[in-house]
Amino acid sequence: MLFKISHKSRLLIPAVLMFIFCLSHIPARAQYFDLNNNRKSTSMRFRLVRNLVVIQLNINNKGPFNFILDTGVGLMLITDPGMVDSLKIQSRHTIKMIGLGEGDALEAYVTPPLKIQMPGLTSYDVAAAILKTDRFNLSNFLGMPIQGLLGYEFFSNLAVKLNFTDSTLTAYKPQNVRLFRKGIKIPITVESHKPYVMAHVKLPNGTEQESKFIVDLGAGHPVSLENMIKKHGLPQKFIIANLGVGLTGGAITGFLSRIDEISLGKYKLKKVITSFPNDYDEDVMKSLSIARDGSIGVGLLKRFTVIFDYPDNALYLKPNAYFDDPFEHDMSGIEYYAGGPDLKHIFISRVEPGSPADEVGLEKDDEITAINFKPLAEMTMEQIDDILKSKAERNLLIEVYHDHRYDRVILTLKRRI
Repeated sequence: MLFKISHKSRLLIPAVLMFIFCLSHIPARAQYFDLNNNRKSTSMRFRLVRNLVVIQLNINNKGPFNFILDTGVGLMLITDPGMVDSLKIQSRHTIKMIGLGEGDALEAYVTPPLKIQMPGLTSYDVAAAILKTDRFNLSNFLGMPIQGLLGYEFFSNLAVKLNFTDSTLTAYKPQNVRLFRKGIKIPITVESHKPYVMAHVKLPNGTEQESKFIVDLGAGHPVSLENMIKKHGLPQKFIIANLGVGLTGGAITGFLSRIDEISLGKYKLKKVITSFPNDYDEDVMKSLSIARDGSIGVGLLKRFTVIFDYPDNALYLKPNAYFDDPFEHDMSGIEYYAGGPDLKHIFISRVEPGSPADEVGLEKDDEITAINFKPLAEMTMEQIDDILKSKAERNLLIEVYHDHRYDRVILTLKRRI
């Protein structure tokens, strides 16, 4: 799973979050969802927030809670430690979670089976891990309360369709899924509870290769390529970036650039924004159970209507209205998070050296209060993102609160990669 993690002292951009659960105390029974009353399908709304799919659900007749739908998660993960008490979890075991990034392993409780409630669906024996310490701060990154991540259990027994043009999720009995008109069916493998696909990649140095990717709904970026710097070096044009945070809370550093092309079946996407993490420690990489070359995230998947069909080892893709949109990255150099009790205050957590924001003197811990006279308290995080990557050479009037006073600066957006 891949997402930007925020804290008042640090905000990291979307990147691969990889982890391994110590499974000794996790229930051995199958954990899955099924449709109610012999229904063939059920539909619900989702929100696409900063390239993450957010759904609402109830747990043990309480809620609603906001969860990120994440194919990169092998066990339901509750990131809000307070839910141990609010859900009145009595019987629980402790496990340790080990992940990439510097830092110590995290401890989490494993719950008994929970009653997960969503329209038209029933959960069976679905347990969760509840973090004892929340190092993700997903609520700050998304600007809305987030309680956790829902992964493999939701997909294991169903075919799940995501329509990004109308923000509708539909769950089917797998036998009722039909091939899209003007779409394709691509084979996947489901390994260690996660989906993998083969894709053809063209690098800027002329190299072409077949690569194995995890298809990760918990990844905000379009594409990440791992262990590529040592093999092929970096493209000529890149920016240094904080790419994310490991499950242990440590930073994953690297670079952002573009690849020439990635092909999924017959569909070719060009000049794709791509993350290049620093080469990981070889011992850490050996600990990963499934060898892979990288991940494909929502920044690419949202250009299609997508069906995940784990039971049939298939991924269905049909281009939507966003398919031909150019891939763009932030043009300001600002990384930021939402703070305050209502998550309506926007604070700068990092300014990229040499970026437009750096050139006009914006600094870490500044509060951005308005853009072009519109208060940020009236905007969503995705609306702010859209403005900051909207158009090269666009001038923005930024109002900030700095050193106990309000200042205004003119920031000119620049395409940096």
